[in-house]
Amino acid sequence: MGEVAGVDAVELPTHLADFDCRNNRLALLGLMQDGFADAVTAASHKYGAQRVGVFIGTSTSGILQTELAYRRRDPVSGALPADFIYRTTHNTFSVADFTRHYFGLTGPAVAVSSACSSSAKVFASARRMMAAGLIDAAVVGGVDSLCLTTLYGFNSLGLISTQPCRPFDAARDGISIGEAAAFALLERLPAQLDDDAVLLLGVGESSDAHHMSSPHPDGLGARMAMQDALTMAQLDAADIDYINLHGTATPSNDAAEAKAVAALFGSTTPCSSTKGATGHTLGAAGGLEAVICALALQHGLLPGGLNTQQLDPALPLNYLLDNREQRVSRVLSNSFGFGGTNCSLIFGRAG
Repeated sequence: MGEVAGVDAVELPTHLADFDCRNNRLALLGLMQDGFADAVTAASHKYGAQRVGVFIGTSTSGILQTELAYRRRDPVSGALPADFIYRTTHNTFSVADFTRHYFGLTGPAVAVSSACSSSAKVFASARRMMAAGLIDAAVVGGVDSLCLTTLYGFNSLGLISTQPCRPFDAARDGISIGEAAAFALLERLPAQLDDDAVLLLGVGESSDAHHMSSPHPDGLGARMAMQDALTMAQLDAADIDYINLHGTATPSNDAAEAKAVAALFGSTTPCSSTKGATGHTLGAAGGLEAVICALALQHGLLPGGLNTQQLDPALPLNYLLDNREQRVSRVLSNSFGFGGTNCSLIFGRAG
């Protein structure tokens, strides 16, 4: 497991005590990083609190709080403890509601829970609301924290590896569960941009609905999402410098994604899965990997996939095993979830 250190020590502000659970503590830890809270506050002052939306992806939200509450049920009546508050903890909307209250934002607030594509799809949701003229900026991201429901659930499906996951390795045998909080601030395009500004160029979404837990074997939905993102961005496949693969390290997922990528991009575009470094953070994966893509653009870095030792020869991709430093102008990030919920994002440098 990839457990974030220090989450249990995080204390929520007193006026938000009802939101206290591991997921919202992890969210707060993320919101406090990298000057992000100051950037959101500045956006709120610039546009007005009612013109800044909140769009957060999560799969299990604060379900750990319910697991803990069930351990303290009344032995006679079976009643849950009086201090358990479902609405502000377990509820899927909890983390979006917490983020909204933390910043005092009054614009639209949305939680997206589409399994492992959740915090990629929030970028699309926020973009649509901007295009509709409802908001001028948005806090987007994803938060998912460790809980027994996730661990036992994936284990029952036979999808968890006994060692750190090895995406696209010939001997890959399953995922490693991680947890994460990742956020970005989206704003309308200003008149002037810094050279290191990161642009959301395109989004593509599809739902192949092939199977509840297995991808379409030919990556049909994945290919549709990538193509739609390219179409929106008005780019060709050759314009993409790097692909951050969904790359969970299960045999079927990596094989299906490789077929989809090869069909669109051939075998030359550099790509890798960063889940060897982070584990699979489920509903937070899309947001986390969007941040990784932004860093790749700003620092001219193509990240090599960790843990992978012997590439699967049946998967014809230009898969990076080592970091590569070069100028990066446009990247594509894939996030695919259970039930065939697929989302691809394209980011680019301003300068």
